[in-house]
Amino acid sequence: MSKTVYTQEHEWLRMEDDGTITVGITDYAQDHLGDVVFVQLPEAGKTYAKGDEAAVIESVKTAGEIMMPADGTVTEINGVLADEPGKVNEDALGAGWFFRFKPSQADALAGFLDEAGYKEYIASLG
Repeated sequence: MSKTVYTQEHEWLRMEDDGTITVGITDYAQDHLGDVVFVQLPEAGKTYAKGDEAAVIESVKTAGEIMMPADGTVTEINGVLADEPGKVNEDALGAGWFFRFKPSQADALAGFLDEAGYKEYIASLG
């Protein structure tokens, strides 16, 4: 069974059955970004440290980064986003995922928000 947690930077992290973590942005984030026009994905096979810039997302309104949520090695990227960045807007929590990585630590998802906590957090933003 997969477990999904959320960051205060509006990313979702889902632990997959194979131990990898899939990373994407939330509906709240894609809604505030507007139409996504470009996505720069990380390099598969590359190891990143927590806090490293892993991906860049550009929309008609702004540009932003997706930071690596934990130490780990990127195992797969969503290559569809190179040609169809709008998938992020269409299905942020599904087909619009960015990359998967193998975390260096087993407790990589510790300390993030669960769904209820994330909903409370975005409600507090007004």
